[in-house]
Amino acid sequence: MKLAEALILRSDLQKRFEQVKYRLDNNSKIQEGEQPSEQPADLLKEMDQLLGQLGLLIQQINRTNNTVMLDDTRTLADALVDRDILSMRRKALADLAQSASIRQDRFTRTEVRFISTVNVAELQREADQLAKTHRELDTRIQELNWLTSLLD
Repeated sequence: MKLAEALILRSDLQKRFEQVKYRLDNNSKIQEGEQPSEQPADLLKEMDQLLGQLGLLIQQINRTNNTVMLDDTRTLADALVDRDILSMRRKALADLAQSASIRQDRFTRTEVRFISTVNVAELQREADQLAKTHRELDTRIQELNWLTSLLD
């Protein structure tokens, strides 16, 4: 199985777990004299099976990410961290640029006037550059995910 397929399977298992958890919550209490639509014991068993599969799959994904090299200097796991940090910084800069560029209309001369304390254009340029770097790194990661076999 390729790493990308394992990531898709992990997502599916996580969704199925959430669905079983929801069904379990719905069947945990009933009116006296009624029967649950599904047996909680069966749902608990299904939940445990899903969690067992998910745990093993996550271990394999982590082993693979920590072993496979994206380039000469970093593993796939390190590249994933770099990608997440790029995304967080880009979002923070874009949010700051948006916040600083909001225009406040004044209707009288006595109203408070707000001015930006940051260079909005420079922030936006940096956010755009970070977005480009993020896209390029993400593309390399996705490509490697489809080329790499999952380790046992």
